[in-house]
Amino acid sequence: MALGAVAVAIVVILAGVAAAVPTGQVLVVEDIDTGEHYITTPVENGSTVGLEYMHSVEKTRVYDEYRVEGRTLVNTRMEFESYGWGLPSGVDVTNVNGTFVYEPTEPIMTTETLSVSPGRIANHTLIIDDQQYDLVAETNASDVRIHVERRTLTEMFL
Repeated sequence: MALGAVAVAIVVILAGVAAAVPTGQVLVVEDIDTGEHYITTPVENGSTVGLEYMHSVEKTRVYDEYRVEGRTLVNTRMEFESYGWGLPSGVDVTNVNGTFVYEPTEPIMTTETLSVSPGRIANHTLIIDDQQYDLVAETNASDVRIHVERRTLTEMFL
């Protein structure tokens, strides 16, 4: 009997350790006001997170690309079809089939949290690796915070 109790105790301890040790990362899109999670999807270091939308004044496509590095989002690339407010005008860009591509050797910026106000006119789309999410439909155009969280084995399957 004592041996069986020890075996059960070991299993319980191992399960507790497995539940508490961070094992993976997820990208979370959550409501800024309520914290409700709209999108939670696994990501790895090096995963690509893109935000594509229509520029509010120019009415042309803009694409911002980020790379996941731990819990940080590193802005590595921008694509835009015209110069307008908020777009880099004093940087070296490459023209690829009419699209201006800004891809500097150093990051454009790094952040742990990206705040977005998905707009019905801007039609924000979130692209994680090759998976696309209609950010307006997923969030009902609510203001969101996008960030990376570490998750335990238990949390990954909840």
